[in-house]
Amino acid sequence: MKFFECGLVVGRFQVFHNGHEQIVRTALSLSKRVVLLIGSSQECGTEKNPLSYEQRKEVIGTIFRRFVDSGRLLIAPLPDLGVGNVPAWGKYVLSSAFEVSGVMPDLLVSGREERRINWFDSECPPVNELYVPKSIDVSASLMREFLLQDNYPRWCEFTNPLIRKLYPSLRQSVLLAQGNASTMSV
Repeated sequence: MKFFECGLVVGRFQVFHNGHEQIVRTALSLSKRVVLLIGSSQECGTEKNPLSYEQRKEVIGTIFRRFVDSGRLLIAPLPDLGVGNVPAWGKYVLSSAFEVSGVMPDLLVSGREERRINWFDSECPPVNELYVPKSIDVSASLMREFLLQDNYPRWCEFTNPLIRKLYPSLRQSVLLAQGNASTMSV
């Protein structure tokens, strides 16, 4: 039995790791359908955002292939809006999810981040928020460091075996982005 009609997961996923996977699996376990929005989708080739939207979608789609194929997981881009973490951003996120699924999300599943507290105000449609406690001491920044250092064993500790074949291309993108701090964000 699924408690929510439409779950929502939002992140840059620069680089997707087991903590991210746990958040997505939690959303899928509670929702009939989940919209996963890949933030800063217009960004790639920078130190902070080395991977393209297509690479991030491929990684997530590889792990969750059966959910994508069945239509239970919808993956879509979420370009930056340029307003920061304010209610305008929350409205933009919800409307973007609605455009993808045709249903207003009724559950946001995420890691606990203070900046998300200001996403939704009284003018936004009601959305339940579930914060998944951090059970793995990992971050996307650390994952990028493992790729930079070519530390495949450590990178593997925090990734799903299904995406390990993507290591060379992910590493190449991270290496090429070194020293590039430019951004396409508004």
